[in-house]
Amino acid sequence: MDQPRHQIDWRNGNVPVSRQFDDPFFSLENGLEETRHVFLTGNALPARFKPGFHIAELGFGTGLNLIAAALAWEGSGQQGRLHFTSFEAFPLAGEDLRLALAQFAGAVPYIDLIATALAGDGKITTAQLSAQIIFGDARATLPAWDGRADAWFLDGFAPARNPELWEPALLAQVAHHTAPGGTCATYSAAGAVRAALAEAGFTVTRIPGYGRKRHMTQGVLS
Repeated sequence: MDQPRHQIDWRNGNVPVSRQFDDPFFSLENGLEETRHVFLTGNALPARFKPGFHIAELGFGTGLNLIAAALAWEGSGQQGRLHFTSFEAFPLAGEDLRLALAQFAGAVPYIDLIATALAGDGKITTAQLSAQIIFGDARATLPAWDGRADAWFLDGFAPARNPELWEPALLAQVAHHTAPGGTCATYSAAGAVRAALAEAGFTVTRIPGYGRKRHMTQGVLS
């Protein structure tokens, strides 16, 4: 895999911060709990899980969202595999990934699987998980994708710093690749993001965010 690797610095010793976007990959308070609040609760998971459930994501990052979803799937008692597709332009190097995830006890079984996927073809397959990381600019790779997700994790860096992942045309593609009645969630409550999601066809609601963030956004495809 010849994608350029994400260049990062470290804050508080173990929180990766993007040099390119000057933004942390996850909360300085508790990255795993942030993920659970924003992306699981924001998509009404695990209550909506069903056989063949498919999650898609903009911005794979450290894989913490994948891990939280996989742990929730395992804990829900579902049969078969959770399907997970993530779009990532700048994957982390293996050593950075390992350091970022080592602080989360629940992540340990997944660290080697994710590091191998990022160094190879992006695929992770276990008894309960079928995941694919699609490398490249999502503005090109998402329109070419033939899947549809039941839930979307919209996790690009802040819209002011990474506007490419929040463009109205890309969020319209998110809606196009969402199953009827599907959902989306993001930590962002930016007016432009909410407007673009609404224009794409989502019924958008602003709800309480995690930690210091007062608000976040969830959407249901109309």
